[in-house]
Amino acid sequence: MTDSPKPPALDPDSVTPHVGSSYPAPFDAPCAARERRALGDALALTQFGVNLLTLPPGSWSSQRHWHENEDEFVYVLEGEVALITDAGEQRLGPGMAAGFPAGRRDGHHLVNRSDRAARVLEVGTRAAQDYAEYPDVDLTVEIRGASARFLHKDGEPY
Repeated sequence: MTDSPKPPALDPDSVTPHVGSSYPAPFDAPCAARERRALGDALALTQFGVNLLTLPPGSWSSQRHWHENEDEFVYVLEGEVALITDAGEQRLGPGMAAGFPAGRRDGHHLVNRSDRAARVLEVGTRAAQDYAEYPDVDLTVEIRGASARFLHKDGEPY
């Protein structure tokens, strides 16, 4: 067996990480240190996205949100995160998973409250059009293909 994977295999460390968030300020601050490696993009997947998310201590995966047209699934690989939903907060550790069906108005996100990094596998639909709402802050997003437009809840662009 070879040490270097060849397509269709992939070493996640070979994928350039994206650090931070595209949220407008000040909503980007809690996500500033998060790191995502777009494994699905690197493997040319078109029907669903797969990210390897690393959350340093104190980092958030996102602002709390829900999607109109996209399912989301998370699986904790290493470390511990707090899953925060409309129902409250619960701890997720290695081997635990959570799912968020499209259209369910249950705002959710992950927060690393521990003293070490957490790694989470994220899987989600690649809907051609989507809308997401962020119940805790004045923020929504409209997604059309590869472009995302952040708006205030009254529809005014950021």
